[in-house]
Amino acid sequence: MRKAQAGVSITGLLVVLVIAIVVLLLAMKVIPSFMEYRTAKATIEVVARAGQTPADIRRAFENRAAIDNIESIKPQDLEISKEGNRMIVAFAYRKEIPLFGSVGLYIDYAADTRGGQ
Repeated sequence: MRKAQAGVSITGLLVVLVIAIVVLLLAMKVIPSFMEYRTAKATIEVVARAGQTPADIRRAFENRAAIDNIESIKPQDLEISKEGNRMIVAFAYRKEIPLFGSVGLYIDYAADTRGGQ
């Protein structure tokens, strides 16, 4: 008696490959935006500890943003307040990522130096 072969058919393999390619293309579009957000979040943590006044914090952020290539947030977009003896720096923005044709992805980013986000 012959034993039936077990394995993946060519159709099944093609479906898996198409799904993998779509996921990889989506990741290639989203990851740079997320990395910029993480860099901006780390930058506000640093400048909040170093700055004494809102002007100092904005200037320090502008200098670090130029080095770290942060383009989605400008120094004037920062919300700066004081809680007790520490400065709280926050930002929020929406990033539009075009995918194909008229289809895009909106991601809302927000962070502050309180440590809650």
